[in-house]
Amino acid sequence: MTAPTPTTTEVAIVGAGPAGLMLAHLLQRAGIESVAIDVRSRVEIENTHRAGILEQDSVRLLTDSGVSDRVLRDGYRHAGIDLAFGGGGHRIDFEALVGASVQLYPQTDVFIDLADARARDGGDVRFGVSEVSVADITGDRPLMRFTDADGVRHEVAARTLVGSDGSRSICRHEFPESLRRQFFREYPFAWFGILCEAPPSSEELIYSHSERGFALISQRTESLQRMYFQCDPAEDVAAWSDDRIWAELQARVGANGYVLKEGPITSKVVLPFRSFVQEPMRHGNLVLAGDAAHTVPPTGAKGLNLALADVRVLAEELELHLRGDETALDRYAERALRRVWKAQHFSYWMTTMLHRLPEASDFDVRRQVGELTSLVTSTAGSTYLAEGYTGWPS
Repeated sequence: MTAPTPTTTEVAIVGAGPAGLMLAHLLQRAGIESVAIDVRSRVEIENTHRAGILEQDSVRLLTDSGVSDRVLRDGYRHAGIDLAFGGGGHRIDFEALVGASVQLYPQTDVFIDLADARARDGGDVRFGVSEVSVADITGDRPLMRFTDADGVRHEVAARTLVGSDGSRSICRHEFPESLRRQFFREYPFAWFGILCEAPPSSEELIYSHSERGFALISQRTESLQRMYFQCDPAEDVAAWSDDRIWAELQARVGANGYVLKEGPITSKVVLPFRSFVQEPMRHGNLVLAGDAAHTVPPTGAKGLNLALADVRVLAEELELHLRGDETALDRYAERALRRVWKAQHFSYWMTTMLHRLPEASDFDVRRQVGELTSLVTSTAGSTYLAEGYTGWPS
């Protein structure tokens, strides 16, 4: 077998999705070299549709760091959301409550902007690799090994390894079992998600609670919309015709006075709900970031924003670590986990407040309506939601 091609760098990044690419970008701005790899091709990542709500700090990170200002040109600014329940809609005005907004901008576009920026800046990013492994994570020069898209084997020696390789991370399993703690919750429902060719049904997102279950009405562009309704995790996508889907969505939002604009459905998928955190986020010279360390239910729009918040902090602490600060990587883990658990609480709260549990009694459903009523009629309650949804200040 041919010996691997050796390379050295300062930071080796396993995972070149938005978190990994943003970290590489921020490190380069600080004069720090990196190599980032991903088992997926760039085309595959670009065509994986994900959430599209960016907090204000995420927008600023993209623009102020010089990635791109396309998020401002092509994204849609949302200054609030509608909470629909009990027969009507109630707007949560983010700007009036906390002076902040969010930006509707798909994760695929965030990735494209970052990948283009890495190519523009000469960043070392390898897509479509295979046989990925890491080694010597507690040594001075940990290793990242992989075979590139042309079949050439590589071994990259770095000062620090970063696992930003998503929810199926190989890096998280490199932490000794005796040292890692994994916190996990699986929910008894999922989202049935569609993409459809139709004009927007609302200028902002509608979170609809009804006796039939939850529905979320989101947007993508002027002609492409994203919508979801609560379903069983074992739901068979093939059992749902377009007519059946539209009837279910219309019934769930119609109970609260909304009517959706319909069109051809181009994509159908069932998305299971999970909450997960691995602690610690650092072992030796390996640190975790993004979905490799934590996942949240999508109800609170926290997943991508949490990953970007991780790498913003990690870039700061890595710069200090590489200058000789031996406490910097632990400090990153502590800072990141504080925000992770806040986001876990916010996502869990939004999820359990809005979804109908499979064994819910009439009391449980009425109690949820009481909670929602308390929220929308209280400035303090509405402010709490607005702060969490737009992103707590850094």
